[in-house]
Amino acid sequence: MNHSASGLLLLAIAGAMNASFTLPMKFVRNWAWENVWLLWTIFALVALPTAVAFSTVPEIAMVYRMSPPGELFSVMAFGAGWGISQIFFGIAAEQIGIALTFSIVLGTSAAVGAAAPMLRLNPDQLHTHAGHMLLLGIATVLLGVAVCAVAGMMRGRVEARTPQEQGKVTAGGLTLAILCGCGAALLNIGFAFGTSLSLIAAFHGTARVNTSNAVWLPLLAAGAIPNLLYCLYLLRKNSTGQNFRRAACGNYSLALAMGTLWFGSVLLYGASVSRLGPLGTSVGWSLFMSIIVIVASFLGIVTGEWRGSGRLPLTAQLIGVTTLVISLFILSAATVAR
Repeated sequence: MNHSASGLLLLAIAGAMNASFTLPMKFVRNWAWENVWLLWTIFALVALPTAVAFSTVPEIAMVYRMSPPGELFSVMAFGAGWGISQIFFGIAAEQIGIALTFSIVLGTSAAVGAAAPMLRLNPDQLHTHAGHMLLLGIATVLLGVAVCAVAGMMRGRVEARTPQEQGKVTAGGLTLAILCGCGAALLNIGFAFGTSLSLIAAFHGTARVNTSNAVWLPLLAAGAIPNLLYCLYLLRKNSTGQNFRRAACGNYSLALAMGTLWFGSVLLYGASVSRLGPLGTSVGWSLFMSIIVIVASFLGIVTGEWRGSGRLPLTAQLIGVTTLVISLFILSAATVAR
């Protein structure tokens, strides 16, 4: 199996894991959202990245001391921006619904997260055949996500019980969703800008497959700060901190499973982009977002989220997913057209 093929396989697994990471939340009992999200933040953004980085990157402290301060700060700033965007997601979902928010966020993130690294790090690739295929793939991703968003709106109108719920889509909610999508892309942009950290880690004997772990630690740790602060605010506001004392151990295990699935997907994404060539962070991110939407849509259908919505919304959703599948082939072609 060549590098591109193995990279695409890792990316597919990463996308499936990321799309599934919230499934354990369905089985959490007697906890509020902030209880689960606080533990997910601790596991996925702090504990697991720290454990993996210190166990796979030799002389990690030296790696950060030798890193250009400006680059390390940029990586952490992008991580913090990404963390703030996760808060916008929760607010937008409350205003315009989860399905529409999810589609807008992933579509915006796919476009921004793919285009920014290419324009900043590989502008010369823009006018190549690979660059043209990438731009076509990004456009196809946006089209597919837009169709999925329309399907989500149609489903929301069918399932709405009151005229007020039918008018739930607001300009403010849409704006927050778009901002969240731009912020979500900062995760990939921060990763792309951490090239020096990976090179220094390799210089100190880190295996090639593990060099990205030196980037994930500061990136995700910075992203954890806004999430931790927001969860602590909600725990205080809603008086839900006491839930931790009376909950069964099963809830802690489910939160750990969520963190493992999410951070595992991030590790596999990092390992895959290094195998996809110069445009790895651009092509890989669009592929990653497409796979997440496809798998999440499939899981939504399997778990009954579209039951009772009618034939037309489900048909629109399947058309959107089919468009995203087509985008996978276009973006895959960009990885071999370099």
